[in-house]
Amino acid sequence: MEPWIIILGIAGFLIFYLIILYNRLVALRQNRGNAFSDIDVQLKQRLDLVPNLVETVKGYASHEKGTLEEVTRARTAAMSAGSLNDRIAAEGALGGAIAGLFAVAENYPQLKADSNFRQLQTELSDLENKIAAARRFFNNATNEYNTSVQQFPAVLVARLFGFAPQESFFEISAAERPQAEAAPKVSFS
Repeated sequence: MEPWIIILGIAGFLIFYLIILYNRLVALRQNRGNAFSDIDVQLKQRLDLVPNLVETVKGYASHEKGTLEEVTRARTAAMSAGSLNDRIAAEGALGGAIAGLFAVAENYPQLKADSNFRQLQTELSDLENKIAAARRFFNNATNEYNTSVQQFPAVLVARLFGFAPQESFFEISAAERPQAEAAPKVSFS
Protein backbone atom coordinates (compact mmCIF):
# COMPACT_ATOMS: atom_id res chain seq x y z
CA MET A 1 0.00 0.00 0.00
CA GLU A 2 1.26 3.42 -0.87
CA PRO A 3 2.22 5.73 2.05
CA TRP A 4 0.38 8.66 0.52
CA ILE A 5 -2.90 6.69 0.68
CA ILE A 6 -2.37 6.07 4.38
CA ILE A 7 -1.54 9.75 4.98
CA LEU A 8 -4.57 10.82 2.94
CA GLY A 9 -6.80 8.42 4.93
CA ILE A 10 -5.51 9.76 8.26
CA ALA A 11 -5.96 13.37 7.09
CA GLY A 12 -9.48 12.58 5.90
CA PHE A 13 -10.34 10.98 9.23
CA LEU A 14 -8.96 13.99 11.16
CA ILE A 15 -10.93 16.44 9.02
CA PHE A 16 -14.09 14.37 9.46
CA TYR A 17 -13.53 14.25 13.24
CA LEU A 18 -12.92 18.03 13.32
CA ILE A 19 -16.20 18.60 11.50
CA ILE A 20 -18.08 16.38 13.96
CA LEU A 21 -16.60 18.21 16.98
CA TYR A 22 -17.33 21.62 15.48
CA ASN A 23 -20.94 20.71 14.68
CA ARG A 24 -21.46 19.34 18.20
CA LEU A 25 -20.21 22.60 19.73
CA VAL A 26 -22.47 24.63 17.44
CA ALA A 27 -25.46 22.46 18.37
CA LEU A 28 -24.75 22.85 22.10
CA ARG A 29 -24.39 26.63 21.75
CA GLN A 30 -27.69 26.77 19.87
CA ASN A 31 -29.36 24.57 22.49
CA ARG A 32 -28.20 26.97 25.22
CA GLY A 33 -29.54 29.95 23.28
CA ASN A 34 -32.86 28.19 22.77
CA ALA A 35 -33.04 27.40 26.48
CA PHE A 36 -32.60 31.08 27.32
CA SER A 37 -35.31 31.98 24.82
CA ASP A 38 -37.69 29.66 26.68
CA ILE A 39 -36.90 31.49 29.92
CA ASP A 40 -37.34 34.82 28.17
CA VAL A 41 -40.87 33.93 27.05
CA GLN A 42 -41.89 33.02 30.62
CA LEU A 43 -40.24 36.13 32.07
CA LYS A 44 -42.07 38.33 29.55
CA GLN A 45 -45.38 36.84 30.66
CA ARG A 46 -44.45 37.53 34.30
CA LEU A 47 -43.53 41.12 33.44
CA ASP A 48 -46.93 41.53 31.78
CA LEU A 49 -48.78 40.30 34.90
CA VAL A 50 -46.94 42.51 37.41
CA PRO A 51 -48.79 45.79 36.67
CA ASN A 52 -52.16 44.04 37.15
CA LEU A 53 -50.95 42.57 40.42
CA VAL A 54 -49.71 45.95 41.67
CA GLU A 55 -52.99 47.64 40.77
CA THR A 56 -55.01 44.94 42.53
CA VAL A 57 -52.92 45.21 45.69
CA LYS A 58 -53.08 49.03 45.58
CA GLY A 59 -56.83 48.89 46.02
CA TYR A 60 -56.52 47.03 49.33
CA ALA A 61 -53.12 47.98 50.66
CA SER A 62 -52.50 51.51 49.45
CA HIS A 63 -50.34 52.35 52.47
CA GLU A 64 -47.85 49.62 51.44
CA LYS A 65 -46.42 52.15 49.00
CA GLY A 66 -42.79 51.09 49.54
CA THR A 67 -43.48 47.48 48.60
CA LEU A 68 -45.48 48.49 45.53
CA GLU A 69 -42.73 50.87 44.40
CA GLU A 70 -40.11 48.15 44.90
CA VAL A 71 -42.04 45.79 42.63
CA THR A 72 -42.44 48.53 40.02
CA ARG A 73 -38.72 49.43 40.16
CA ALA A 74 -37.72 45.77 39.91
CA ARG A 75 -39.99 45.31 36.89
CA THR A 76 -38.53 48.37 35.18
CA ALA A 77 -34.99 47.15 35.87
CA ALA A 78 -35.82 43.72 34.47
CA MET A 79 -37.30 45.24 31.32
CA SER A 80 -34.26 47.45 30.70
CA ALA A 81 -31.49 44.99 31.62
CA GLY A 82 -28.98 44.65 28.81
CA SER A 83 -26.53 41.80 29.30
CA LEU A 84 -27.42 38.27 30.29
CA ASN A 85 -25.83 38.71 33.73
CA ASP A 86 -27.75 41.98 34.30
CA ARG A 87 -30.94 40.25 33.19
CA ILE A 88 -30.40 37.36 35.57
CA ALA A 89 -29.81 39.73 38.49
CA ALA A 90 -32.79 41.94 37.62
CA GLU A 91 -35.15 38.99 37.24
CA GLY A 92 -33.98 37.63 40.59
CA ALA A 93 -34.71 40.98 42.23
CA LEU A 94 -38.16 41.04 40.61
CA GLY A 95 -38.90 37.54 41.89
CA GLY A 96 -37.92 38.65 45.40
CA ALA A 97 -40.07 41.78 45.14
CA ILE A 98 -43.09 39.76 44.00
CA ALA A 99 -42.58 37.33 46.88
CA GLY A 100 -42.44 40.33 49.22
CA LEU A 101 -45.68 41.62 47.76
CA PHE A 102 -47.37 38.28 48.39
CA ALA A 103 -46.04 38.33 51.95
CA VAL A 104 -47.64 41.76 52.47
CA ALA A 105 -50.89 40.45 51.01
CA GLU A 106 -51.05 37.91 53.86
CA ASN A 107 -51.92 40.83 56.17
CA TYR A 108 -55.03 41.76 54.16
CA PRO A 109 -57.82 39.14 54.33
CA GLN A 110 -60.01 41.09 51.90
CA LEU A 111 -57.19 41.12 49.36
CA LYS A 112 -56.57 37.38 49.77
CA ALA A 113 -60.29 36.81 49.20
CA ASP A 114 -60.40 38.96 46.04
CA SER A 115 -60.95 36.71 43.01
CA ASN A 116 -58.80 38.88 40.72
CA PHE A 117 -55.90 38.71 43.18
CA ARG A 118 -56.28 34.95 43.57
CA GLN A 119 -56.32 34.51 39.79
CA LEU A 120 -53.20 36.66 39.38
CA GLN A 121 -51.51 34.79 42.22
CA THR A 122 -52.35 31.45 40.58
CA GLU A 123 -51.08 32.64 37.19
CA LEU A 124 -47.86 33.95 38.72
CA SER A 125 -47.38 30.75 40.69
CA ASP A 126 -47.81 28.73 37.51
CA LEU A 127 -45.38 31.00 35.67
CA GLU A 128 -42.82 30.70 38.48
CA ASN A 129 -43.00 26.91 38.15
CA LYS A 130 -42.50 27.18 34.39
CA ILE A 131 -39.62 29.62 34.89
CA ALA A 132 -38.01 27.24 37.38
CA ALA A 133 -38.24 24.39 34.87
CA ALA A 134 -36.87 26.59 32.08
CA ARG A 135 -34.02 27.72 34.36
CA ARG A 136 -33.11 24.11 35.08
CA PHE A 137 -33.08 23.35 31.35
CA PHE A 138 -30.94 26.46 30.66
CA ASN A 139 -28.50 25.61 33.44
CA ASN A 140 -28.24 22.04 32.14
CA ALA A 141 -27.65 23.28 28.58
CA THR A 142 -25.01 25.72 29.87
CA ASN A 143 -23.30 22.97 31.86
CA GLU A 144 -23.31 20.58 28.90
CA TYR A 145 -21.90 23.29 26.61
CA ASN A 146 -19.20 24.27 29.10
CA THR A 147 -18.19 20.65 29.66
CA SER A 148 -17.92 20.02 25.94
CA VAL A 149 -15.91 23.20 25.33
CA GLN A 150 -13.40 22.25 28.04
CA GLN A 151 -12.94 18.52 27.32
CA PHE A 152 -10.08 17.22 25.28
CA PRO A 153 -9.89 17.09 22.24
CA ALA A 154 -12.89 19.41 21.75
CA VAL A 155 -11.04 22.14 23.66
CA LEU A 156 -8.62 22.39 20.72
CA VAL A 157 -11.46 22.86 18.25
CA ALA A 158 -13.24 25.26 20.64
CA ARG A 159 -10.18 27.49 20.95
CA LEU A 160 -9.57 27.36 17.21
CA PHE A 161 -13.12 28.54 16.41
CA GLY A 162 -13.73 30.89 19.36
CA PHE A 163 -16.05 28.80 21.52
CA ALA A 164 -15.66 30.00 25.11
CA PRO A 165 -17.17 28.69 28.36
CA GLN A 166 -20.25 30.59 29.54
CA GLU A 167 -20.32 31.73 33.14
CA SER A 168 -23.99 32.74 33.31
CA PHE A 169 -26.31 30.41 35.19
CA PHE A 170 -29.79 31.19 36.52
CA GLU A 171 -29.57 30.78 40.28
CA ILE A 172 -31.72 31.89 43.18
CA SER A 173 -30.94 35.52 43.88
CA ALA A 174 -30.29 36.97 47.31
CA ALA A 175 -33.74 38.60 47.15
CA GLU A 176 -35.45 35.25 46.46
CA ARG A 177 -33.42 33.19 48.95
CA PRO A 178 -35.50 33.85 52.11
CA GLN A 179 -38.71 32.72 50.40
CA ALA A 180 -37.01 29.67 48.87
CA GLU A 181 -35.52 28.56 52.18
CA ALA A 182 -38.67 29.13 54.26
CA ALA A 183 -40.73 26.09 55.09
CA PRO A 184 -44.10 26.05 53.31
CA LYS A 185 -47.07 27.05 55.44
CA VAL A 186 -50.17 24.90 55.40
CA SER A 187 -53.42 26.57 56.38
CA PHE A 188 -56.96 25.22 56.21
CA SER A 189 -58.65 28.50 57.06
